[in-house]
Amino acid sequence: MSSKTRHDQALRVQVFLYTAATALSATFLLVLSVGYLANVNLPYDGQGYLLGRDFVNTWMGGRAVFLGQVAAWFDPDTYNAALRELFGANYWKHLWSYPPHLLLLTWPLGLLPYFPALFVWYAIGLLIYFYAGSEGFSRRSRLFLLAVSPAVFANILTGQNGFFTAALLIGGLLNLDRRPIVAGVLFGILTVKPQLGLLLPVMLIVTGRWRVIAAASVTAVGLAALSVWAFGIESWMAYALKALPRQGQLLAQNSGFTLGLEPTVFASFRIAGVPPDAAMVAQIAMAAGAVGAVVWTFWRRRDPMLSVALLITATFLATPYALIYDMVVIGWVVVLIREHPYSTAWDHGLALAVWSLPITSMVLGAGDIPGAAFVLVLFGVRIVWRLGRGEISGSDDNAAKGPLINVPLRATSPLD
Repeated sequence: MSSKTRHDQALRVQVFLYTAATALSATFLLVLSVGYLANVNLPYDGQGYLLGRDFVNTWMGGRAVFLGQVAAWFDPDTYNAALRELFGANYWKHLWSYPPHLLLLTWPLGLLPYFPALFVWYAIGLLIYFYAGSEGFSRRSRLFLLAVSPAVFANILTGQNGFFTAALLIGGLLNLDRRPIVAGVLFGILTVKPQLGLLLPVMLIVTGRWRVIAAASVTAVGLAALSVWAFGIESWMAYALKALPRQGQLLAQNSGFTLGLEPTVFASFRIAGVPPDAAMVAQIAMAAGAVGAVVWTFWRRRDPMLSVALLITATFLATPYALIYDMVVIGWVVVLIREHPYSTAWDHGLALAVWSLPITSMVLGAGDIPGAAFVLVLFGVRIVWRLGRGEISGSDDNAAKGPLINVPLRATSPLD
């Protein structure tokens, strides 16, 4: 069989896999949306949450700025009393647990009524996510796959911030070399959700990206200082002493369907019946492996598309706390795997399995079946194996940089 014939067959398999996956996902999400909306009792959904669910926290945070309640609402009892006063005595409990400097970015939403604010949140979030994921809309062929990603639906359903965190992470990675200060500023802003940037310092230090590190540090410290000036040091004290401990308790106590919303190693072990302490040991061991994989990947010249895919995959393996709506950025990773010239049917299949985790992890979790994190592990191992083979997505002088991203590379390395 000639190389051209094999290439044509691989291309047909690729087209079939992605066409089938996007069609099935779009159909499933459409049916799920119809079922969800059929039980809506405006302004609440069938379970009694406001439409947009977790967006109530973002909106209430904006209101807290104007009501002078930033520090007070980090106390769960005080915060939920405020929710019940607004939305009824039986409204579901929520936890306001974001660091105070997030409010510097979201406070204008508190000036709007709830549903106009929710519309603005969705519109801006989707716009910047599609802009980043398609590289300024220069790669429009990506948009459909990005749009029908199950994580996108999960983010819309929950009113979460996955579009914004994905855009910050993608934008920072795309600008590492072209605009290192911009990349650092974007990474600094990402500290509003630090678990999604957990391995960025490792990659930046290994590759000597000191300008990016400096810009990220100045941005993060500047935002924190500005929030202290605006909301008082007591806001950070309340965040550290009240919100974070409560969040840790919830992480250990989650069970059943809730664990299915967390595609992490910790959650998979908890679903399997492992006690929280032992599950955390397994999570720490996996985090150490993820750090090692990132160090190995970025220590020398390797394929840029696969290196970035590994970094993001390793991030979800390293953190004990991530939810399916945080996986919006995985849609971009799948795009990179799809566009890589040497991806095989196995690579496409694994990428689509990870892409579908916001659906499959819920199904597995509902049945007390562990497995979501193991799909990520297989995907990460496959990427490391490909990197070890020395695949390069570009050619000639561009091989080290790749067609999309100039991935950080050391000028010299003891492994060279």
